[in-house]
Amino acid sequence: MRPVIALLPVAFLSLALAGCDKAKPSDVQGKVTDLTASDAMPTDTIGHVDITHRGETAPAVPFVAPDGSPATLATWRGKPLMVNLWATWCGPCVKEMPTLDALAAKDGRFQIVAVSQDMAGQKEVAPFFAKNGFKTLKPYLDKQNVLMEALKMDTLPTTIFYDANGKEQWRVIGAMDWSGTKAQTLIDGAIGSKS
Repeated sequence: MRPVIALLPVAFLSLALAGCDKAKPSDVQGKVTDLTASDAMPTDTIGHVDITHRGETAPAVPFVAPDGSPATLATWRGKPLMVNLWATWCGPCVKEMPTLDALAAKDGRFQIVAVSQDMAGQKEVAPFFAKNGFKTLKPYLDKQNVLMEALKMDTLPTTIFYDANGKEQWRVIGAMDWSGTKAQTLIDGAIGSKS
């Protein structure tokens, strides 16, 4: 029994570093997090790169566009697409958002769509975007987590890269410094050319 108890802190630390679980208590949902300079993503942080879904077609489940209209991942077919599933209550998600916004502004070879999994939708996401001043990312919503379920994932953040035909290339499970060299290598490999 003691060896199991001794391993519990290691297990909890591993979960904290990897990302956030999708099931969060309702008291956590609703806290809008502010970013500060001390919250910056450590250089070249990388989650787990998963290629087991390579070649799978992007699911056609609907989520909500910033203007309230329905959207699906097929909306961006014809150009490579990076989809980031995140939530305001997820610490690793919050920390990677500034690097994701900077990447969206810098690299025009593909689109980036950040889809919030917050159950309260715009009530939580709009203030988060306003307070953090994101310049390029737009607040897409999936309050029922149907996209997350269709993608067979249970950890936030998760970022999935699709080619122009809507076929998955890779996914990063956990946070990433999207301004780092590891991220650039992954993206260049998926697109097939350097910027």
